[in-house]
Amino acid sequence: MTEFLSDNFLLTTPQAERLYHDVAAPLPIVDFHNHLDPQAILQDRVWSDLGEIWLEGDHYKWRAMRWNGIDEAHVTGSASYRDKFRAFAETLPHCLGNPLYHWSHLELSRYFDWQGVLSPDTAEEVWEVAGSKLSQHDCSARGLLRQMNVRFVGTTDDPCDDLSAHKALAATPDLGFTVAPSFRPDAAFKIEKPDYGTYLDRLSDISSTPIRGFDDLIAALLVRLDAFVEAGCKATDHGLDRLAAFEPLTRSDRDAILDRARRGEPTTAQEQADFQAATLIELGRAYTQRGLVMQFHIGALRNTNTRLFNLLGPDIGCDSINDAAIAAPLNALLNAIENHGGLPRTILYGLDPSQNEILVTTAGNFQDGSEPGKIQAGTAWWFNDQLDGMERQMTQLAQMGLLSRFVGMLTDSRSFLSFPRHEYFRRLLCQMIGRWMAEGHMPNDMALAEDLVTRVCYGNPADWFLN
Repeated sequence: MTEFLSDNFLLTTPQAERLYHDVAAPLPIVDFHNHLDPQAILQDRVWSDLGEIWLEGDHYKWRAMRWNGIDEAHVTGSASYRDKFRAFAETLPHCLGNPLYHWSHLELSRYFDWQGVLSPDTAEEVWEVAGSKLSQHDCSARGLLRQMNVRFVGTTDDPCDDLSAHKALAATPDLGFTVAPSFRPDAAFKIEKPDYGTYLDRLSDISSTPIRGFDDLIAALLVRLDAFVEAGCKATDHGLDRLAAFEPLTRSDRDAILDRARRGEPTTAQEQADFQAATLIELGRAYTQRGLVMQFHIGALRNTNTRLFNLLGPDIGCDSINDAAIAAPLNALLNAIENHGGLPRTILYGLDPSQNEILVTTAGNFQDGSEPGKIQAGTAWWFNDQLDGMERQMTQLAQMGLLSRFVGMLTDSRSFLSFPRHEYFRRLLCQMIGRWMAEGHMPNDMALAEDLVTRVCYGNPADWFLN
């Protein structure tokens, strides 16, 4: 019987063991998309207890706790973090089969050197062990990143962010890793939002650009984009919850839609699709000119529980996979960007796992020979970054594209304790390749396998984000 979370967790062949322990495990982490708070890194935040660092902002855990019948006071509400932690400890034994079960125990092991199984019976022991560790310097925000050998942190930032934390971090000596902002301009093209006019006022103020029409909007965004580049930006990101067929807009049409949205008047679904595409086409050209990576996160159905949304706001664990068709509009959008100024390096993430093949084959449509893997089918995202979801995504990438050119894993997390997810991914990758070798699906050539593992775990993302 294999021991839970043993040294060879997930590794069932000698080849997989060697690939993980000798090759993957020592490699630095390039985490090019996450939602960490740069201010916390700048201030080198220290957390008072495990409940605070583990449960603050972690909608994965909140979702599981609600599913387990935990009242909202012990999820996001007024209960103490100690009581919230006890509620999570009560929930975790019910998470068998959910990646939270593996992630949580990996985090307790890797950060706090606790090797047991969390349950209501062990909760007080874990609380005390973690609390003792959290008081030490290597469990501050920077210490946690250094513990995991993180080399690059790509945060997610609105164009209206003043980037002061990023500028200060860039000037910090001996930090040991790079923290870079990523440009996330969703609010500038989501004209259906009721506060769209207020957002345009903020963007106008910070860019010192009066926004009277669509061209002014693009000009303001480019002012901010250049400020991001100056602050070290390597990537951009876009949450495309809805992709629909779009039509080109005339200049007067774009201006009229923007004007109505700014005044809070309703816009049609078609106008929203057309405006989103028009904005992304202009921005895509700007990204190409500046050498930035463009990321599309496609297919989330967000904020479906209006009761909790009205109480708590977005990003609280009430989002799901959408099943809308994306193949035609995504290909049309990428084609339009390419014809308008050339596609930048691009990563496509899909929340619907049935669309993995669509993303891989779409990425293949727009490779242009200028560099390997210029258009990526990105890693299994959100609900899919569990074992079968990650294996399915990588298998389909290998079958329909080139796995060796894959830029690999990211945390997409708000938690400073989430970096063992890279270990989880690396173990699975090594298991897959080791199994291919053991079953004769590829040559039993360790040098060939080691090169593949090194590229996916570190070499490819380092080429994109560290050079």
